[in-house]
Amino acid sequence: MVLGTLGIGWWLGDQIKAGVVLDSASTSALYMNSFIAPNLQELSTSSTLMAWHLTVLSRVLAQADLGRQIVTFKVWNHQGRILYSSNPDLIGRVFPIDEGLAAAWQGSVSANISNLQGAENVEERQKYSRLLQIYCPVRLYGTDQIIAVAELYQKVDTLQADINTAQWHTWLAVGLAMLLIYLALIGFVRTASHTIERQGVKLTQQVQRLTELLAQNGELHTRVQRASASAAASNERFLRRISAELHDGPVQELGAALLRMDRVIGQSPGQAQLPAIQSSLQTAIQEVRGLASGLGLPQLDGLRLEEVLEQVVRSHERRTGSQVKLVTADLPDQVELPVKITLYRIVQEALNNAFRHAGGVGQAVSAHCEAGRIQVEVSDQGPGFDVNQSIDWEQHLGLAGMRERVESLGGLFSVESQLNHGSRVTVSLPLQPVKEQTYE
Repeated sequence: MVLGTLGIGWWLGDQIKAGVVLDSASTSALYMNSFIAPNLQELSTSSTLMAWHLTVLSRVLAQADLGRQIVTFKVWNHQGRILYSSNPDLIGRVFPIDEGLAAAWQGSVSANISNLQGAENVEERQKYSRLLQIYCPVRLYGTDQIIAVAELYQKVDTLQADINTAQWHTWLAVGLAMLLIYLALIGFVRTASHTIERQGVKLTQQVQRLTELLAQNGELHTRVQRASASAAASNERFLRRISAELHDGPVQELGAALLRMDRVIGQSPGQAQLPAIQSSLQTAIQEVRGLASGLGLPQLDGLRLEEVLEQVVRSHERRTGSQVKLVTADLPDQVELPVKITLYRIVQEALNNAFRHAGGVGQAVSAHCEAGRIQVEVSDQGPGFDVNQSIDWEQHLGLAGMRERVESLGGLFSVESQLNHGSRVTVSLPLQPVKEQTYE
């Protein structure tokens, strides 16, 4: 604003100065046309002035009010020769044509405050430091023909005082205007600053509340994952207990019944039916044993993740008689027990589905570690199904169970399949799931 004030003030001051000088030039031009030009008309036919006209010019310049302000008066021809001057020593001398004189010969009135550095200003420099220099074209009456150029020098004391007064008033007006704008700007900035501060306080409070809510949400999410992991561990303990009870209860009783039946075969009258009963009991024992072994998990605590995957794959091969291709790479030796349990159950269920629905064709399991996550993929080359139709998770309890297990540990679960191109189950689990205190 200070630079703008200085710039505007300087520009207006310069415009005022130019306006005052031009106004003085216009007044002098009117004076020339009224009092001086009539005595210069003979220059249209002669290169000199008659003595009578010279006397009249001297009298006019001495008597008129404006004439008393004139320090020097000159009449020029188009060759730069002075035809008349209030200083007789200059009459008849030729000087270079300056810019103002050239403009006057083109028909323009020009004026400027001169520092009197011209060769024809020797006498003026001895008395004055600056004078108002005005060039006025002198025309032949009734035509636009320029027959001479009149030059006059006026004192600038009164003129400079008028210029200074006008410039001072201009600077004062500009300064007051800028001061008012500055004060208004200060008020606006303070009001805006207070508004921003209030909004900043409110925003900080809102951010704090949001942070608290996010923290609460994170804590709740952690609790949910812990609860899911705890439920998974509890389910495994429950299934292990059921497996033990099946093995120690019904299986033992069925085995004892089968032994007793072995003793009576060949002795009882209905011995022909006893072999069929024996075969049914043997089949029932095998199924109950398979159910018991499937419900219970092996001890996974001391196993590496690669060994866990190897165990579930080989167990599936022994139980079904099918083959599974296992590929592992860059797996960590130690992971949390919930991760081992989840991956064991996921691979077990996915291979069971592949055997049940795809006949065990092209079964493969691959696992690797990437960006802090374990990536596991179970695939087959069976008939597949159309996944574009939304999966009814309530009807596919195996898929739903796998998805819930994975998501409870913060993992990602997806199923891909195409008709006649097999199926693929993909699981991504973090290496560090939510910890529970104990897993038995």
